[in-house]
Amino acid sequence: MNTLSKDLYDNSFKIAILDMYLGEPNQGKPGIYSIIHDFCAENNLKPIIREYDTRGKGDVPDLNYDAYISTGGPGSPIDTEGSQWEEAYFSFIEKLRQHNRLYPKKRKLLFLICHSFQIFVRHYGLGKLSKRKSTSFGIFPIHKTSDGKEDRYLEDLPDPFWAVDSRDYQITEPNEKALLLMGSKILCVEKLRPHVRLERAIMCMRLDQEIFGTQFHPEANVEGMLTYLQNPEKKKYIIDTYGEDKYYDMLKKINDSDKIILTRDTILMNFLKEANTIRKNNYMAYVQEVQR
Repeated sequence: MNTLSKDLYDNSFKIAILDMYLGEPNQGKPGIYSIIHDFCAENNLKPIIREYDTRGKGDVPDLNYDAYISTGGPGSPIDTEGSQWEEAYFSFIEKLRQHNRLYPKKRKLLFLICHSFQIFVRHYGLGKLSKRKSTSFGIFPIHKTSDGKEDRYLEDLPDPFWAVDSRDYQITEPNEKALLLMGSKILCVEKLRPHVRLERAIMCMRLDQEIFGTQFHPEANVEGMLTYLQNPEKKKYIIDTYGEDKYYDMLKKINDSDKIILTRDTILMNFLKEANTIRKNNYMAYVQEVQR
């Protein structure tokens, strides 16, 4: 029995995490791990997770994983264009996309979060990436487009749904020609701000059938957010920067079952569900081939 078939037989679920945090402390990766472990426990799977220090060392995975998650991260998604690590990153993405074109029954799924989503959109010219006039920080409503209402990762969420948003940059001005050529669809936009005469940022896209991206943080969970907000330095920073109302509003919304808890239990879970279905189908096809 070869390695791939043995992994499938053992119910191993192999996931690569492309780490964009540059070693900075964060709640993103613990949130991702929590979702993976919950999904695997619910489905009797053995998680095999490996991190790749993509932004720090230019490390990227091969194509022997069942799913790929590329994290958010600090700093500018604009200034690193043309860097060695970005060259390695997009070389990996092109190999994944080529694999999916050649082997549609053995597709590889990739999920992009915030920083990763922004550099992908910038690299492929799908929209305008720019610095915001002010930081977007909080738990906000995310509004679906008509395509978003039908998307398989979002269909279990209400419209609008709620998510953690923390970014200094944004995607606006979609390039319709580039979207059409790649087969991309805009699924969500940011909250409506009637008093602000600015275009609403794109918050979520299906970049192609196998690559999905969000500008918000679907991995955010109650434990991680409470740890962040209750840290004395973070609390002081938030109150000094955004005011007490913002701080206590976030504390209030964290535990609401219809807000970040629901988002956390839906989007990435649906992504992992699809990746596991592909994994199981590949194993069944292998078994059928052996039995012939």
